[in-house]
Amino acid sequence: MSTTRKRVIIVGAVGMDYHVFNTVFRDNDSYEVVGFTMAAEQNLGTVAGGRPYPAALAGSLYPSGIPTFFEHELGEKVKELDVDEVVFAYSDVNYRQLMNLAAKALAAGADWRLVSPRFTQLKAKKPVVAVCAVRTGCGKSQTSRRAYEVVKSKGLKVVAVREPMPYGDLEKMVWQRFASYEDLDRADSTIEEREEYEPYIENGMVIYAGVDYAEILRHAEEEADVIVFDGGNNELSFYKPDLLIVVTDPLRAGHGVEYHPGEVNLRMADVVVINKEDSASAEQVGKVRETTRSVNPTAVIVDAESPLEVADPDAIRGKRVLVIEDGPTVTHGGMPWGAGRIAADRFGAAEIVDPKPYATGSLARELEHSTHLDRVLPAMGYSADQLKELEDAVNRADCDLVVSGTPIDLSRLIKTNKPLVRVRYSLKVTSRPGLDELITAKLKELGALS
Repeated sequence: MSTTRKRVIIVGAVGMDYHVFNTVFRDNDSYEVVGFTMAAEQNLGTVAGGRPYPAALAGSLYPSGIPTFFEHELGEKVKELDVDEVVFAYSDVNYRQLMNLAAKALAAGADWRLVSPRFTQLKAKKPVVAVCAVRTGCGKSQTSRRAYEVVKSKGLKVVAVREPMPYGDLEKMVWQRFASYEDLDRADSTIEEREEYEPYIENGMVIYAGVDYAEILRHAEEEADVIVFDGGNNELSFYKPDLLIVVTDPLRAGHGVEYHPGEVNLRMADVVVINKEDSASAEQVGKVRETTRSVNPTAVIVDAESPLEVADPDAIRGKRVLVIEDGPTVTHGGMPWGAGRIAADRFGAAEIVDPKPYATGSLARELEHSTHLDRVLPAMGYSADQLKELEDAVNRADCDLVVSGTPIDLSRLIKTNKPLVRVRYSLKVTSRPGLDELITAKLKELGALS
């Protein structure tokens, strides 16, 4: 064993940070990871050391596991623990925030490091179609499901693998397979997890997630001929892709070269999907196309729309409505609203009710913090208490109707005293070659199709 191990803190958000540790630092005796950091709002502990990375997952070099600290303690912990290097490992962060954190590390005396996907991507034995994005809320998951449908339509067995959201007991989440609502219930999945997993289940698909993506890969390869990696937020693919599809959002034109690791995805993409063209202006779409060409001139650009579906649009017309949106899209994704608000406006709601007077606890704090939100309620539910706060806010609201733009059926989780209309959305490709042709051509090239 090395006698001088470099001391490291990994700055993370209970996802990519664990994968970076597992692939680069676990069992590597050149390093000693002395801690992870997390954001305080992740509700995984209210004091320093809230939830450690357990010894059972950390490997033989960490018999006591690895402690977790709050991100705002970074400079203090670098000095206190004599840290040599701070490794940044989470997604959807703008460059100013990224470099502010770097400045704290450097000023405290540690080097700052970003790890290339070259060192973190696992090589699968089966073909991998990875779907990533430049920002949270671009429409990546609906694109992933479309890729899944294309592969399945060719008669191949396929599963999806989702970037992690391990908010529960990590030792029980080494690898997880979801194919039914009962699987979600047994795993005690949070709203954020359900928002990603339920749409697959509704469409008869299988999705894996967890903490150890080498172990997940082993199980996925046993079941499938092809793997679709669904890169949550704008995360990098955990598996080396044979085809990398990256989704962009013209409603946030320019963001593709302003956020990490979104720009990395954009530069690496084989295919770039410009989504939501039915909600964006020609100028916004043109800016995304220009940005893409400036950093990745060889990528195939696919034009797409994100059509909304509401079972009974007339139920919205003339009503005073409370809008609930997908939490990640409108919080750290930075969107002022999402599909729910668009549907409420499009189908003639008389008034969009401000949720602030009805929110309490952590939900009220989130609304106060997220000043960009425009009369929408984020679907927060990382704990039973938060779920109850969401239910109470809905039931207190002075409105006729709730319009839900989350990807899940909220009525399965909360009981409301007023009608709830669900908004669904899908991917509609409007250019050629589209995803069907591009995925089919790649699978033929790899010998998965004749």
